[in-house]
Amino acid sequence: MLDNVASADVYTDFNGLAKLKLAAKQQTPAAIKEVARQFESVFIGMVLKSMRNASGSEGGILDNEQSKFYQEMHDQQLSVHLAGEPGIGLAALIERQLSPKQYDIQDKLGLAEYQARPVMRSEPVKVPAVTAQPDKVPASVRAIHSPQDFVRELKAAALQAANALGVDAKVLLAQAALETGWGKSVIKMTDGQSSFNLFNIKTHHNWAGKQAVINTLEYDKAGMARQERANFRAYDSYQDSFNDYVRFIKENPRYQQALKQQGNPEQYIRELQAAGYATDPVYANKVMRIYHSDALSDFDAMVDGVKE
Repeated sequence: MLDNVASADVYTDFNGLAKLKLAAKQQTPAAIKEVARQFESVFIGMVLKSMRNASGSEGGILDNEQSKFYQEMHDQQLSVHLAGEPGIGLAALIERQLSPKQYDIQDKLGLAEYQARPVMRSEPVKVPAVTAQPDKVPASVRAIHSPQDFVRELKAAALQAANALGVDAKVLLAQAALETGWGKSVIKMTDGQSSFNLFNIKTHHNWAGKQAVINTLEYDKAGMARQERANFRAYDSYQDSFNDYVRFIKENPRYQQALKQQGNPEQYIRELQAAGYATDPVYANKVMRIYHSDALSDFDAMVDGVKE
């Protein structure tokens, strides 16, 4: 039961539904959550009814209109109990759609939940692998606790990569921030070590370096999300990740149109999305929200010393 919001836990509780309708007009998070749960219960009820109709069963000799009536009551009450948490996921999706402001804030903070489940990358091309050196000591990396730490740690590598591509360094940092939750959700190896993969580039068949295997969130052509197991590249340092990103973009023919927009950060990232860099239908919007966020607003001042 949600605080101060009516919850119809019985499908015949019309009074609870009426109060819920009134609360929903206020569009509070609690009311939206409960409306989404009730909608999910309605959907489950329709599914149960369709399944019974599709079964083609004519019932037993004791079945009659009254027994069918009670069967429908049972199905509707069952749908109420099946909805919500964990439910079938529909309520969570509806809640997200009805709460744009809440998730806009999450976008600006880097969408930590999103970065924990990387999105699909483009089809493979023959990109030279960054192979691990057996005697190479893993890079010492300072702990990243905030967007400011993230920028300070990566600003030099971002500037170098940006110069190689001819793009704004901030758009690369924004992209990396989205992919990794400002460095807090970088993909890990099976031994718990960091993969240093800032851009969540997959291995593909031509990758000869280290790799990490994780569950990843993908979107189909209709924009529906699904999970799958995938292999991602792993590096010895964040610098290696930036270097490989530069090669990946420059040597992949499908991203040539994006490079033609190198002077326009927004068009650059939109062309990357259009070329298939990410399957998330709003990937470019998320990157640009971070690009314009307060965390990157003072980037130019922070890199004055690096440029010199």
